[in-house]
Amino acid sequence: MRFKLTFNIEPVEQARPRARRLNKGVMLYDPARVKNFKKKLHDMAEFLYPGEPLEGELKVEIWFYRTVQKTISKVEKVRRLKGIHGPTVKPDLDNYIKSCLDGLNGVLWKDDNQITDLIAHKRYAEDFNLRIEIEVEEK
Repeated sequence: MRFKLTFNIEPVEQARPRARRLNKGVMLYDPARVKNFKKKLHDMAEFLYPGEPLEGELKVEIWFYRTVQKTISKVEKVRRLKGIHGPTVKPDLDNYIKSCLDGLNGVLWKDDNQITDLIAHKRYAEDFNLRIEIEVEEK
């Protein structure tokens, strides 16, 4: 089985967990922005993918389309949107990957530890076209 889904949502990077002291130790939790992103992505996936979560080994390819910085020239913005210059700025690609895969746990797959092959891309897009595209293939 192989399928591709597009989520019309701005990618959000996984941030360092926050900590809260409790009587018996410390509780770690995601910042609100990351938690909200994961929840929204999870809900969108449930709507777009009506099947049961996949089991077994998976190959995943993901494209993250992020916004272009506001502080660059019009010429440079065009270069970035055409793909001549890629997004070599923060946030890091691996942080996008982590928040996205975690948000899709329990919907597209039981757990992201099933992913044995992963290809990821970070690209620029216009503000009205920010999205995440994901292609999943059972091995």
